[in-house]
Amino acid sequence: MKYFSMQCLLGVMIALAIGLNCNRSEAADDVKLTSAGPIAFGPGGLLLVSDPMQATIYAIETGDTKGTVEGVNIDVEDVRGKVASLMGAKSDDVRINDLAINPVNGTVYLSVSRGSGTAEISTILTIDPKSNSFNEFDFAGKKSTRTILPNAAESKQARGVNQRLEAITDMAFVDGQVFVAGLSNEEFASNLRAISYPFNNTDSGSSIEIYHGAHGKFETRSPIRTFAAMTVDDEVNLLAAYTCTPLVRIPVGQLQPETKVKGTTIAELGNRNRPLDMVVYKKDKKDYALMANSARGVMKIDLSNAGTQAAITTKIDGTEGLPYETIKDLTGVMQLDGLSPTQGVVLIRDESGKEHLKTIILP
Repeated sequence: MKYFSMQCLLGVMIALAIGLNCNRSEAADDVKLTSAGPIAFGPGGLLLVSDPMQATIYAIETGDTKGTVEGVNIDVEDVRGKVASLMGAKSDDVRINDLAINPVNGTVYLSVSRGSGTAEISTILTIDPKSNSFNEFDFAGKKSTRTILPNAAESKQARGVNQRLEAITDMAFVDGQVFVAGLSNEEFASNLRAISYPFNNTDSGSSIEIYHGAHGKFETRSPIRTFAAMTVDDEVNLLAAYTCTPLVRIPVGQLQPETKVKGTTIAELGNRNRPLDMVVYKKDKKDYALMANSARGVMKIDLSNAGTQAAITTKIDGTEGLPYETIKDLTGVMQLDGLSPTQGVVLIRDESGKEHLKTIILP
């Protein structure tokens, strides 16, 4: 374990007590997850791991930088059963919270948990894309940096869910910044942060307001469920999806500390649905988003007019805005991530409840 200054130690103690922030470098041996949330990759094998209950994000230099995605074909049956076996648990007691594919070589990384409450154990597992072997990610000897979100949602129950678990609902590394969506403890609770990497200082982020056409009102308290980066007129935007499926465009240049940002609702894709995961890709010289959903299948959304689509500002019934199609061949998709410009990896739950990893051609 590396020692650090008394000033930073005091800062960490204060951060845990009242929500301030301290960033520090350390050996990854010191990473002790109390919960396992969204994960994502940056360049050069950099793995971002979130611990929502501690409102903490770790950036870990995995050293996993060899190999290529060429020829990778991931096909693993009963993933949750294999995870449970590795963790010494029953399948029903294991949760796969997120997956991320190392863009260097196609290695699968899983954010997983066993049990609940004080008995919960959370960790990161890897799956070798060639042998399909499962291993617990070894933090030992790897450099890492952490940052603590200064105004994360409080740890309290609301509608049967601990709100602290939604302090971090999705993450992405884009152009040297880590974008983090989730709930804050502020009145405008929906929050989006742009954190420069290497971590230096994490501010309170931007409060996000959207118009939800299916509900017919502006909303500020529902968190972004999943998002992906896209380019509109040479400017990076985030394409964000919320429960009941409003799809919102947010220019990252507007994400300044302690500001209120109004996103542009460019599609309503159906209520009684929760977006699960999303990737943006290019096919036949056109941009698309592929989004998995809890109740509405996998949608292929045409992003050709994402920058010019008129904002939805009145109550609507059904769907409106950007066009999409439902990919009938993809059912039961729980998680997805990109593997290459033409391929993705999906975690699919079958009718028996078992979950399988498959490589797909992006439609």
